[in-house]
Amino acid sequence: MPRRFNLLQMLIPRLRRAGLTLALLAPLTAQAQSTAERIPSHCLSLARAAPQEARIIPAAWTDPVRAEAVRISYVDHSMFLLQTPGGLNMMTDYNGFHGNSGLIPDVVTMNHAHSSHWAPAPDPAIPHVLQGWADAQGPAQHALDLGEVLVRNVPTDIRGRLGTAPVEEDGNSIFIFEMAGLCIGHLGHLHHIPDAEQLAAIGRLDVVMAPVDGGMTLDLPSMIETLQRFRASVVIPMHWFSEASLQRFTSGMEDQFDIVRAGMSDLTLTRHSLPGRPTVMVLEPAWLTGPAPSPGD
Repeated sequence: MPRRFNLLQMLIPRLRRAGLTLALLAPLTAQAQSTAERIPSHCLSLARAAPQEARIIPAAWTDPVRAEAVRISYVDHSMFLLQTPGGLNMMTDYNGFHGNSGLIPDVVTMNHAHSSHWAPAPDPAIPHVLQGWADAQGPAQHALDLGEVLVRNVPTDIRGRLGTAPVEEDGNSIFIFEMAGLCIGHLGHLHHIPDAEQLAAIGRLDVVMAPVDGGMTLDLPSMIETLQRFRASVVIPMHWFSEASLQRFTSGMEDQFDIVRAGMSDLTLTRHSLPGRPTVMVLEPAWLTGPAPSPGD
C-alpha cells in the first residue's frame, strides 16, 4: 500500500500542472497479480540516465524474462505481448486471437476504431480488460497497479469514418506501461498529434509502438513529428500493411533515427540497454505458438 500511495503522490501534481483533473487517476482495481516490486520509471520526470548501446538478445516468448527487463513480442497488426520477469503477460489492441498457444493474458488493452483492435467478447478468464474508448460514464480512465507494472492511459480523439462522421471524442487511448524502469507507450489507432496536455500526461517515453500506415491512422509527416516530440529511444512500427508502407515510414525517419531490421518478432530491453541514438526497431509479426508457460515458470 505505501508503494501505491507514493506513486499517486508523484502523478497527481504533474497531472494538475498539465491542466488535467484527478479523474485521470481511476481507483486502482483488483489486487496485484505479481509480488515483484516495480522499478521506478522516469515517465513523468525530466531526469534520465545516459543511454547505453542497444543489445538484441534472441529469446522465445515462452522463455522466462530476465531480471529488470521487459520482453516485447510483435504478434500481429497492432497487437503486442509484453512480459515481465515476474510472469505477467499483457497484450495491446487485443482482438481475441493471438495464435494457438492457449495463453490467457493477465491484462489486455483495446481500442475500437476498427474490429482488428478489440474483442467484443474477450475471454472472461482474462483478469483485466482495459477498454480504451469513452462510454456512458465518460472517457476511459485506467491506472492499474500490478506491482511490477503500472498500466495507465491517456485518451485521444478519433475522426469519423471516411471523414464524414463527427469526431469521436476520447475514442482512442494511448496506453502507457511503466515497468522495469522503462516507459513504454502504445499509440493505438492514433488520429491526431497529441496536444500539450496529452503529451504532459503521457510523459517521456523510452519505447513507443507507432501505427505507420500513413492513412487510416495519422498521416506519415504528422506521425514522424509526433515521434520526434516523444524523443523515444526505441520506436517499433506497427499497423503497416505492406513492405512499401513500412519503407515509406523508415525513409522518413532515417535522418534522425537509426533503422534496424531485427529479423525477429521480439526484443528484450532494460533501462541500461537502450540505444545511444534513437532507433527504429522493425520487428516481424508472428503468432504465439507452442504451449504457454505455466504461472511461476
